[in-house]
Amino acid sequence: MIGQKIRYDSTLLEAFTNQIEIEHDITVSDYFNFMDALVKIGDSVLNYPFSEHILVRNNPWIVDAFADTDYYRMMAKDSFVFDQKKLVILHKGEVLKVPDSITTCNILRDFERTRIEINIPEFRLRIFKDTVLLNSFLVRVGKNRKRFLAMGNRETDLRTKRGKGIIVKHVRDPDFYNPVNGKQFYYTKRDDGKTTFMPQIPWIETEINGVRNGQMIHPTTNPVTLGQPYSNGCIGTKEADAWIIYYNAPIGTPIEIKYQLKDLEGNELEDIYELSLR
Repeated sequence: MIGQKIRYDSTLLEAFTNQIEIEHDITVSDYFNFMDALVKIGDSVLNYPFSEHILVRNNPWIVDAFADTDYYRMMAKDSFVFDQKKLVILHKGEVLKVPDSITTCNILRDFERTRIEINIPEFRLRIFKDTVLLNSFLVRVGKNRKRFLAMGNRETDLRTKRGKGIIVKHVRDPDFYNPVNGKQFYYTKRDDGKTTFMPQIPWIETEINGVRNGQMIHPTTNPVTLGQPYSNGCIGTKEADAWIIYYNAPIGTPIEIKYQLKDLEGNELEDIYELSLR
């Protein structure tokens, strides 16, 4: 046996070694409960910090596995997935490496040095460690208009809010509502015209300028809308990109949402909110 096996339904684990062998397949729908069980055990037996983000940072292949569940990546492989939640994400026999205290300290230090930056008119979300660019993703942002939203029961400025703040919450199994009429929905029509269940991918809640205004970073099932002012204020990403962002953004991660009319190379950008005219 490699390391210490753990049963998904275990309530007691006598030893928490540096390796955990998956005893049976874990689907997307079961994954977060499984991780929560591991974290609970780790918290009880380890004398240093332990969390889902720490464990996954020590096992980066998990992020790659989730990114590959992206509907459009699967379709590129001629694999139609109606219900992403049923996909197996951790397979029987796979091994998770538990970081030691030194590795954990290094991981936490990396998280402390990580920040998210979004430039609205560039439709770009970037992840930095200090000044080093780690990732850059095309996103969609809020529309340049006001609209009555039933969920807020008021006319709402849909433009994405600017400012500095932090990540304050992860919604790992979101419910889906149409903000215009407040109705819950369960299915989505994809860019190729096919219909699927909504996937289970974490949403990230931001607090900007000290205000939680419901502005989330979350995946869109219609990536054709990326690179446009299309949303009701949230920052939309590809499904694969959302997993990478989530695992680089533990609670407390700094975020800055800018409105700069030049990109990093100095190229002029379109003033999509016409702010220079006001």
